[in-house]
Amino acid sequence: MLSLQFLADLVLLVHFCVAVFVVGALVVILAGNLAGWRWVNGWWFRLGHVCAIGFVVAESWLGVTCPLTTLESWLRTRAGGEPYARSFIAHWVQRMLFYEAPEWVFAAAYTLFGLLVLAAWYFFPPVATDVKRR
Repeated sequence: MLSLQFLADLVLLVHFCVAVFVVGALVVILAGNLAGWRWVNGWWFRLGHVCAIGFVVAESWLGVTCPLTTLESWLRTRAGGEPYARSFIAHWVQRMLFYEAPEWVFAAAYTLFGLLVLAAWYFFPPVATDVKRR
């Protein structure tokens, strides 16, 4: 049976992967368009990306804690630890995700990044992929 501590670490790892997707996808979209990679403008990839950053921006403007952060904290508490009690994995991954700054700094950064994603959407619009019909 999986321990709650392990599940909390797993949630933290998923959170990290989502953050890498949000940041990395914009880099891939820009670089891919400059390199002529057509797949970077695939509709579902681009829709997933704009929805992910849109969710983050909305959370920050509404002052809502990310559900992944809430779930991780709940799991750590249920495991008998303090919220954000760090295991080896959690310590290093968490240091990359959470920083000490006022909330408005994060809201501004997320909003600016969201505007960059929208600019990429405008300058390199997504295209619907061809679906072969039988």
